[in-house]
Amino acid sequence: MNLLINGEPYHLDVRTLKEVVSSFGLQEGLVVTEIDGTIIDRSKWANTNVEEGMKIELVHFVGGG
Repeated sequence: MNLLINGEPYHLDVRTLKEVVSSFGLQEGLVVTEIDGTIIDRSKWANTNVEEGMKIELVHFVGGG
């Protein structure tokens, strides 16, 4: 499936938003997701299907100082 993730085109074999996050190896507790301008609550990731051409933003928080 072709998706636009953080402004870059990707071809991923995924069906849900949870699978998208997992495919990038991100720690779920530190990620905020947005699909087509709408923030998706983490509790809904597994039930949120992704479709061809969706624009997804993944924001991963990193600690440091």
